[in-house]
Amino acid sequence: MNSAAPLGGKLPTRMVEKVWGRDILPAPFSVAGSDSKRIGEIWFEPSPETDQLLVKYLFTSEKLSVQVHPSDEQAPAGGSGKEECWLVLDAEPDARLAIGFAQDITSDAMRAAALDGSIENLLVWHTAKAGDFFYLPAGTVHAIGPGLSLIEIQQNSDITYRLFDYGRPRDLHLEQGMAVAHGTPHDPDLRRSLGVSGNAQLVDGPHFRLDRVAGSPPAEVLARYSGNVLIIPLAGSVSLGEMCIGAGECGWTEDLAFADFADAESVLLTQPAD
Repeated sequence: MNSAAPLGGKLPTRMVEKVWGRDILPAPFSVAGSDSKRIGEIWFEPSPETDQLLVKYLFTSEKLSVQVHPSDEQAPAGGSGKEECWLVLDAEPDARLAIGFAQDITSDAMRAAALDGSIENLLVWHTAKAGDFFYLPAGTVHAIGPGLSLIEIQQNSDITYRLFDYGRPRDLHLEQGMAVAHGTPHDPDLRRSLGVSGNAQLVDGPHFRLDRVAGSPPAEVLARYSGNVLIIPLAGSVSLGEMCIGAGECGWTEDLAFADFADAESVLLTQPAD
């Protein structure tokens, strides 16, 4: 590693309370929600150099709402759409994720199912385990069940349209959601089981690229990344000059070649697509 590391830094974290979150977070966080708050998400606040993407940890103890996100073209003026992906870090027995419908469904049928709550039974629920990976294009109707810890990489947008929320006293967005929702099954090519470690190219566009590496990135990975890169250690740490980015943190550098992966065990690398 060059001793004069280029510009880079560590992103601030923000704990986000959710009704479906947890009172106590797992390692490496191991922090109880303050004042009995249930923490469902930990966000890494984007810097100006990395503000096209948002990285989150999610921790669930209850079902999330059945929801959908718009594309760039469908987002309100001044906003962006939200394509996202999930890497499962830990899962209790029988923990599940719902992605897409079991079969094609009309808008009228989807609307009726959202109103009477049967929509969750029309989705495909996948039993999840550590190392499972899912990519969700905008318009994919989805939900996350309890007992999961996962990391989410997404376009930097928080536009969420809830279609069904199990009777919780939160706003629903049926009209907006129906305007963008795809009443189709999820493409099986957009999900796979990786195991808990090892090198893997996870996403290559259209909005971002994402790789998982074990130790130093191989040459083909370095060749794909130029400019500002987010570094998310899942196990071990990465050094940027005198700065250490550890598990549960997120850093960035303007040149990945200057990062030291000597102590890295499992790391996610991501940046916006060209």
